[in-house]
Amino acid sequence: MHSPVDRRAVRAAAARTAARRGAVIATVSSIVVIGGLIAALVLSPGWDNFQSLFLSWSNFTASFPSIFRAFWIDIKLFLIVEVAVLIVGLLVAVVRTTTSPALFPLRLLATLYVDILRGIPTILIVYLLGFGMPALYISGLPSDSLFWGGVGLTMSYSAYVGEVYRAGILSVHPSQRAAARSLGLSPAQSMRFVILPQAIRRVLPALLNDFISLQKDVALVSVLGPQEAFRVAQIYSAQTFNYTPIVAAAVLYIAVTIPMARMVDRIQRRERLSQGAGGIA
Repeated sequence: MHSPVDRRAVRAAAARTAARRGAVIATVSSIVVIGGLIAALVLSPGWDNFQSLFLSWSNFTASFPSIFRAFWIDIKLFLIVEVAVLIVGLLVAVVRTTTSPALFPLRLLATLYVDILRGIPTILIVYLLGFGMPALYISGLPSDSLFWGGVGLTMSYSAYVGEVYRAGILSVHPSQRAAARSLGLSPAQSMRFVILPQAIRRVLPALLNDFISLQKDVALVSVLGPQEAFRVAQIYSAQTFNYTPIVAAAVLYIAVTIPMARMVDRIQRRERLSQGAGGIA
């Protein structure tokens, strides 16, 4: 009769064998699928023409330094807009979840804000603000297109992020609020110290996914004329009649979005593990 230690050793050995078998199968299948896709692309009749138009190394190296310098505009705009979206979205969500009759007008305005801005494509919001606001010629009103592009992105994304926040707030059980009130906290203190910390933790992966989308949509400000990465790539492509600079800009966006996506996966995996441990406990 096997002892418990022997059984654990057998199970561990079987698990290692299954893991190695799975790794081998995954590697072979990946090589077959990816190799097949590459072969289909390279052996296609128009491969040479595609390669010269989209994968020209000389055009890539010539345009990449300027595109990279312009990409810092995208990064700075993204970081500023991200902070603004977090703040505005949270304010919208808190207003929409209030129940005070005196705040009904604010709730109505917040609801209209979300409904209207989620219903208009982001590029249209950026376009309308970027060209419309400077056309008003209001004294003291900024006329910089990059500023209004950032405002447009903030307005559009804060509507979506506000709903993400609101879903997190509503997911917190009412007993949490009741417990906070029983401890003598005011409604505002209950929201700040009890409800919001739990709500934000629950929706953090969704927030990060929205910011991955925001990082890409920063390129929409190019319709207003700022010399950011996509705009510079367009200029190079128009000058050379070659689309490789567009690919160079895409590489920069991918270099930022993929690490963010992996971070989201890691947070979601850690959250699932913590929930599983809580359930077992």
